[in-house]
Amino acid sequence: MPKTINTPSRRRADHGRGPAWRPVEHDHVGPRRADLTTAPVLPRRVLRERDRAEQLASLEVASPDRRDWEARLQGVGHGQRNLESPSLTMLVLLATIGVLLYASFLLRPENSGDLLPWLIVIGCESVMMGQVLISLWTQLSSTHNPRDFTFNEASRNLFVPVDWDLNAPLATDQMQLDGVPVTVDVFITTYGEPVETIRATATAARSVRGKHETWILDDGRSPEVEALAAELGVHYLTRPDNLGAKAGNINHALSRTTGDYFVILDADFVPSPDLLVETIPFFAQEKVAFVQTPQVYGNIHNFITRGAGYLQTVFYSLIQPGKNRFNSAFCVGTNVVFSREAIAEIGGMYTRSKSEDVWTSMKLHELGWRSVYIPDVLAVGDTPETIEAYTKQQTRWATGAFEILFQANPLANRRLSVDQRLQYFGTAGFYLGGLVTFALLLLPPLQIFLDLTPIATDLPLWEWALYYSGFYLMQIVVATYTIGSFRWETLLLSTVSFPMYIRAMANALLGRDRAWHVTGRAGQAASPFNYIVPQMLMFLALVVTSVVGFWKAEWSSTITIALLWNTANAAALAVFLGIAVREASALRRAQRPTPPAHVAAPARVA
Repeated sequence: MPKTINTPSRRRADHGRGPAWRPVEHDHVGPRRADLTTAPVLPRRVLRERDRAEQLASLEVASPDRRDWEARLQGVGHGQRNLESPSLTMLVLLATIGVLLYASFLLRPENSGDLLPWLIVIGCESVMMGQVLISLWTQLSSTHNPRDFTFNEASRNLFVPVDWDLNAPLATDQMQLDGVPVTVDVFITTYGEPVETIRATATAARSVRGKHETWILDDGRSPEVEALAAELGVHYLTRPDNLGAKAGNINHALSRTTGDYFVILDADFVPSPDLLVETIPFFAQEKVAFVQTPQVYGNIHNFITRGAGYLQTVFYSLIQPGKNRFNSAFCVGTNVVFSREAIAEIGGMYTRSKSEDVWTSMKLHELGWRSVYIPDVLAVGDTPETIEAYTKQQTRWATGAFEILFQANPLANRRLSVDQRLQYFGTAGFYLGGLVTFALLLLPPLQIFLDLTPIATDLPLWEWALYYSGFYLMQIVVATYTIGSFRWETLLLSTVSFPMYIRAMANALLGRDRAWHVTGRAGQAASPFNYIVPQMLMFLALVVTSVVGFWKAEWSSTITIALLWNTANAAALAVFLGIAVREASALRRAQRPTPPAHVAAPARVA
């Protein structure tokens, strides 16, 4: 972490302004008798400024940057229904009732089976129910609109049109808050991503409306990236080491820059021209530390991207909007605008964890700073496309969450409000679902091999199915209604991701430091089978269990729920392994050397 973060004081409204910051002079006109027979005549100055604004709006709509952004948005799936819909409220309440009814079903003594599997079910479902109740509670608060009167006034007066030059780039329009000029730095963090990926992001960032400085923060120290920065006319900044990973990179940049606010963009997230227009006005509100926007992906084209992308869509459409109500919306590392003053107060971005975003958010909330989340799509990036990238991303995210859970138990954090404690606890405990999945995978083998059942054997199947679907199916219904669709890939990924979360918990408990990995980093990819050994072993175990189960079923002429459940789990892992086989085949084809082109011998001249 740098020793010094430059924190320029806010300039007063009546000092240090250039000609572009002359306030609009009001025409002092004496009282006149109202003429009700004719329309009011607007002052020439007002007409002139209105005409300028209309011309500027038409130019902006027709600009190449705007057309490029609209084209990039094509096919991006981030639609959601009206969160204020009474139907959504009803579905959330029904889902909550379903959770409570399922809990009562499991705890009835007459429904319990053998002690060991029953305790496993009670422990696992208690974790899941706690997570679901916090999630549903948050979703009920998702109608909160952070755009208040202060925001609207700041947005209306964000630009002073006195000296607008219609021929000047939109990126040169000076912004202000409360009549005071503001300066903004846009940071693009890079660490080995392809140059063309960085080019797309830097080109769009350079053209974002509102005067700002664009910086490429290159922790990969690439001569190609440095040449790209020079070509695009943006700043290039590197450092001699990679201490603190991404957070250290940002802190180093803060020690070299002076903007009142700074934007963080990952190298693959291309910003909208409206990024600053839609976020900077929030800082007119009192003690706003950062404004977060969603992560939306434009590369949804295979199993991994569909599953991972849909899971993020649910989070950004349902969970983050609700966190606004409790002042607990947290930074996700990119597509975010920070106040330099707020970050300086906590000594810079948090560097002792690879999940610097959540830790930094919590430190700010502890000091009374506010956060804002808006669901507007203001940047489009890439989600992991391969098993390797997905595994590394999930392990890093889960490790950071478990570090918060074990090292800074949010429930015991007196510097947070009660609402914030519950919200951060829900965030930190989300990846406990991986351990739950692993434990539930063991239940069918317990019954098939040892005849141990979690539920009473004389319980009617329909009764168990009714309560079980009331708990799990209603969650799918809520997500489907809100997003407008549902991806089976998300369920399958959730089933096979348990080794990543178990490994992440071990990292957090043992204090193991994991190497920093970025999504979409250039370089030779490794075989997906290097990352899914636990899934392969679990698949073999479940196949053996199913074989034994079918043998017992033939002998007893009875097919049990455990056998069907175990076979379904094995099938899910088989699908995932099939995807790994396909990915490995594509990787081998891509790495196969291209034979040299045949060169025809020159014709002999007679």
